[in-house]
Amino acid sequence: MQCISTSGSEIRNLKITISYSGKDLHGWQIQKNAMTVQQHFQEAVKQVLGLVPDIKGCSRTDTGVHANMYVISMKTNHKITCERLKAALNRYLPLCIVVNDVCEVDIDFHARYSAKGKRYVYKILNTEVRDPFCDGYALHYRYPIDVDMLNSASQAYVGKHDFTSFCTLDKREMGDMCRTVKSFSVRREGKFVYMTVEADGFLYNMVRIMVGTLLKIQQGKLSADSIPDIIAQKNRKAAGPTAPPCGLYLDEVFY
Repeated sequence: MQCISTSGSEIRNLKITISYSGKDLHGWQIQKNAMTVQQHFQEAVKQVLGLVPDIKGCSRTDTGVHANMYVISMKTNHKITCERLKAALNRYLPLCIVVNDVCEVDIDFHARYSAKGKRYVYKILNTEVRDPFCDGYALHYRYPIDVDMLNSASQAYVGKHDFTSFCTLDKREMGDMCRTVKSFSVRREGKFVYMTVEADGFLYNMVRIMVGTLLKIQQGKLSADSIPDIIAQKNRKAAGPTAPPCGLYLDEVFY
């Protein structure tokens, strides 16, 4: 990747906030044989600035996952104003990605490492008949959901715990599996059920496994008070399935 030279101009650090539909994208990070948010974004930046500067994303989102708020930090010595950069990027980005804000920040700001926490929302269409206009944007669950029961059960997630049971183990290096969940709520709005979780950080697939476990409780395949024991086991097999990505939204990043 070619980077802009710093000679002759002062380096700037820009915080760029975007939203995107992940329905037809393969997550944030560039992949060899699939289109991603990062690839679209870098191609747009190259159209505007002529080169691709140093770009950092706030999170690695999976294929099919959406973002109401996603933050990028980008260092450049280009003198384009924030407003002009916002307009220009939106001209070249596909309709599934939009830049909402661009501002100049401290040179040490990092989209990922400066974050103090994140909030995710999982959206469930809880109707007998599916809605074609929600395809790819909510999980269709046709059976009744007891929101009060699940909201009560979900409070066991709150606090600092080792969430090994709620992490998909892959080739990534195992590190500290403890995270502090600040809040978890299950609420209904019309035909939709929303599961919202805020934490200081998340493990790989953590939110989707939390949701899958709650749905397994709803189905009566796990007891409503089983979450503390699942956490204590530190065993992925003890938890429920990984819910599909279509209902997951990165909702806000806190700095």
